[in-house]
Amino acid sequence: MRLSMLSAGLAPACALFLAACASPSPVATRSDAAVVPAQAAVAQPSPADAWMSDVSAIAAATDNAGRRAAIENALAASGIQARQAPFAFEKHKGTNLLADIGGPADAPLLLIGAHSDKVKEGDGATDNASGSAVVLALAQRLKQRPLQHHRVAVAFWDLEELGLIGARAYIADGGAKPAMYVNFDVFGWGDALWMMTPDESNALVSASREATQAAGIELSAGDKYPPTDHLAFHKAGWPAVSYSLVGKNEIPSILKAFSHQKVDPPAKVMQVIHSDNDTLAQIDADEAARGVAAVEDALRRWDAASR
Repeated sequence: MRLSMLSAGLAPACALFLAACASPSPVATRSDAAVVPAQAAVAQPSPADAWMSDVSAIAAATDNAGRRAAIENALAASGIQARQAPFAFEKHKGTNLLADIGGPADAPLLLIGAHSDKVKEGDGATDNASGSAVVLALAQRLKQRPLQHHRVAVAFWDLEELGLIGARAYIADGGAKPAMYVNFDVFGWGDALWMMTPDESNALVSASREATQAAGIELSAGDKYPPTDHLAFHKAGWPAVSYSLVGKNEIPSILKAFSHQKVDPPAKVMQVIHSDNDTLAQIDADEAARGVAAVEDALRRWDAASR
């Protein structure tokens, strides 16, 4: 998440159980026991644990290349092949990471993304390993159960912290224009899904409202929102929204801070991002998993209504 800009619109842990079963043979000609080979049953991690594992792997990397490698490994574990997209833009060089997920080949494109880079301070757990892990979770789920009316691709942008460079380079270099771009930035805790949308009549807003009501969390939708990669798409005239997960009571304070107004005390987000406080200790995986589920539900509702 960019602090220096003001928005124009404003290995998952798993348990292994071994069961060995031996039963006497019913065959009269054998007196020895017929031994059934041990069967290994692997317990699947909870959505919260799976998401947190991805956040941890990304945040543990020592540089942006390592963060991309962690993301690429997570995609590969889900059977998704990523491709690196190097770029040179405005005297900056970086590498975006792109992957096709699935859906009808001739359907409109839904592009889902987050920036993978971080600032020097902290581990970049909230900003933005959390958002990258949301994209990883959605990629896995939308590969397993594709949307009916959209094909899906994902993107992990480099150099957002230097001025949305990776997203801007994607557009400038002729990247595919999506029917909708859905961005994630700062998704570490909270009871409110904060949605940036320039048009509250957007069908995705209605779908998000229905999904958050079903999930028991708040939706705050509107055009006042901190600057991040959705702005690159808006400036190109491309449709885009962005989601964050924060405490509902934080939102007014965050907006004041990005408007350069003094806020005392500052919202938690402003005490965490771009600081040494941006560590795994600030994350609430259960709240984030609930937010991820709500977004998935919203995207499926929106897709179903797009017939």
